[in-house]
Amino acid sequence: MTVTRRDFLSASAALALAPVFGGRALAAPPPPREADIVVIGAGAAGIAAARRIAAANRKVIVVEASGQVGGRCQTDASSFDVPFDRGARWMHNPETNPMIRLARSAGLDIVTAPAGQKIRIGRRYARPGETEEFLAALVRANRAIDDASRKADIACAAAMPKDLGDWAGTAEFLLGANFSGKDLKDLSAVDKVRAQDRNSAIACRQGLGALIAKLGEGLPLVLSTPAQRILWSNRDVMVETPSGKITARAAIVTVSSNVLASGNIKFAPELPKRALDAAAKLNLGSYDRIALQIPGNPLGLSRDDVIIEQSSSTKTALLYGNIAGSSLCTIDVAGSFGRDLSAQGEKAMAAFAVEWLTKLYGSEVGDAVKKTSATRWNAQPFIQGAMSVAAPGAQFSRRILSEPIGAMYLAGEATHETLWGTVDGAWESGERAADAALRRIGGVKETTPETPAPAAKHKRRTRRSAEPMN
Repeated sequence: MTVTRRDFLSASAALALAPVFGGRALAAPPPPREADIVVIGAGAAGIAAARRIAAANRKVIVVEASGQVGGRCQTDASSFDVPFDRGARWMHNPETNPMIRLARSAGLDIVTAPAGQKIRIGRRYARPGETEEFLAALVRANRAIDDASRKADIACAAAMPKDLGDWAGTAEFLLGANFSGKDLKDLSAVDKVRAQDRNSAIACRQGLGALIAKLGEGLPLVLSTPAQRILWSNRDVMVETPSGKITARAAIVTVSSNVLASGNIKFAPELPKRALDAAAKLNLGSYDRIALQIPGNPLGLSRDDVIIEQSSSTKTALLYGNIAGSSLCTIDVAGSFGRDLSAQGEKAMAAFAVEWLTKLYGSEVGDAVKKTSATRWNAQPFIQGAMSVAAPGAQFSRRILSEPIGAMYLAGEATHETLWGTVDGAWESGERAADAALRRIGGVKETTPETPAPAAKHKRRTRRSAEPMN
């Protein structure tokens, strides 16, 4: 029996990362010396902000530390026979998401994620009765977290029913690590419950990273140029880079919460303690992807199959198989287990993936694997993880992080209260920050930029399971 995506799929983290950030960056030409607004970071939030500012006929410069556009959206189009999204994989809410309309306008192919999902119990698939038992366990777990969040912002783990039996480990993995990159003990119940519905998963056939890069075309981008120090006041900002200084009337800073809290970018004066504390309480979870080329379909999978297992612990994974009808399969690992595994390196990650598949499908799997690749987002210096996660009791930190700081505005998925952890939330936050910065400088739009439809209102509900993440 298959389970619908609405039933449990949390198939992709978000926001997970770039194939290469290591090594020495190529020398970048000196950036322009001044702009109306300078944007730090060329991920989804930075590109969204820059497009908004450019559409208002104001001068914008985007400064990016790495050598490529996309941030946590990176598509590897050369390693395998289909594009491989190393980071964010899904968009959501097709009725309200402007990125989907922009993708179609750019000539890219938008496809709805397949609905059928399967559960593996040892060497066989779950029977209908077992699947219903699993879904009932997820309903109870989600309801318990929802009920607990009405009373206090506790850890999700503290609200979990204690009698989920054989499905406890699987439920904890799907609702915690695979949903957010953090174990349930480290995840705020209020933050999880407030997360806007993400059941509708939409992909870009050319890759989500390719889409962000396409949407960045024509913008004034300065790559391989990290912002080293930002001098700010209520009147203006100055951004110091290895290639020169940029003065602007406002800045939009879209770096991850981990980079913001790390001190890698210096601020003068220092950022308010309130903002730094908020960033620290929204530190990034761990979510990585192990790609395997497995010709001949020895697993017997259908096109775009998604498989989870009945597991006794959270030391498990999610399989996305035969992607777009190809021989590419990905194994997603997350949470504390995924973090520990990633720290051991790509060789250990690939070994786990083969071992895990062998346990579920038989020993012939190992011989069938012809090529592997793995992401290690935690080790990427300009990102340092996957998606932001509010610690128990710290959901309010998202609102704090979205507050203006002098002539600076922070953006990125961490600043979105309901679409955190998604590319959708990052994009919307970038547009929101751009609008605020334009109001500050008197840059009322002289032309009408692309305007998203109003976000769907969040309704408290009992979710049957974890929603798909980017």
